[in-house]
Amino acid sequence: METLLFLFPQFNYMAPKEEAYFKMFGPQHSQAPKMKDDFSRQKDKERKSRLSLFLTKSGSHENVSPHKKTNTPPSNISPEAALQWSDSFEELLKHSDGVESFSQFLRTEFSEENIEFWLACEEYKTIDSETKLLSKAKYIYTVYIESEAPKEVNIDYNTKMAIQKVMAKPTMSCFEAAQIKIYSLMKKDSFPRFLNSDIYLGLTRKKGPGANMFRRRSRSCVFNDRGEATNEPLAW
Repeated sequence: METLLFLFPQFNYMAPKEEAYFKMFGPQHSQAPKMKDDFSRQKDKERKSRLSLFLTKSGSHENVSPHKKTNTPPSNISPEAALQWSDSFEELLKHSDGVESFSQFLRTEFSEENIEFWLACEEYKTIDSETKLLSKAKYIYTVYIESEAPKEVNIDYNTKMAIQKVMAKPTMSCFEAAQIKIYSLMKKDSFPRFLNSDIYLGLTRKKGPGANMFRRRSRSCVFNDRGEATNEPLAW
């Protein structure tokens, strides 16, 4: 008969806080190493996640700088400029304020990784140094593409595997298929919602879709043919 004894760290002041100690008593000791291996794998996974997050924060490219990461739209945008963005998604992406405002909207939907990935790919295509290209490709793959990446974008398995295969020697167009898919997702799904969001409508000084956009008719004193005053509403 085997007895599994757990020694918890709260009863051992010399032990690390996050480590659980255990010992197996009996003729078979095979389960103890297995539990220890599972614990080690979990710790490795956590370290990898923290490393990826660190790469995200300290990478050479940040589409929206940390001091701008708020849900308050820039105050220097004129309503006329903001109205131009509604012409098309392409028009919005031509303006830095449009990209910033759209990014702020995506944060409210917890999908800001889409615009960040798209912009990272745009920057990637401008790199002319092979060394920098390799470094940037690994950064994009680690942060946005690989499974359980800190800002993993929603792309299909085949596209993900195609990128993985060329990571040893990335090409200028290796992220193109994924970038097109994310662009299409933002254009068809996120952009229409952005145009109806409080962030965008606030910039254009418009009221929301549910707001009453009609003026109330006033009631005035009107004289009839006999010279008598009535309270009939004026027709606008």
